[in-house]
Amino acid sequence: MCLGIPGEIIEISEERPDLAKVSVSGVKRTINIGLLEDDPPVPGDWILIHVGFALSKIDEQEAAAALEFLESIGKAYEDEMAALLESRIE
Repeated sequence: MCLGIPGEIIEISEERPDLAKVSVSGVKRTINIGLLEDDPPVPGDWILIHVGFALSKIDEQEAAAALEFLESIGKAYEDEMAALLESRIE
């Protein structure tokens, strides 16, 4: 099962504008935001992330609802968080 998990953009890389630091449930990671080049995110925006890539922008209410749902389904959410923790984009 593939899930997107919500994260908040903390900062955009100055050297690599296709990369951003995000916070996902308190975990900070660098992800690729290149797929969102038509509507680039800025710090404070919420996005859906899958294996290190931002898939779409969402609002804060959607992010909260998605996190609540993901936490309620248990193992699938844990697997997605593990995949995020293992991903490295530098």
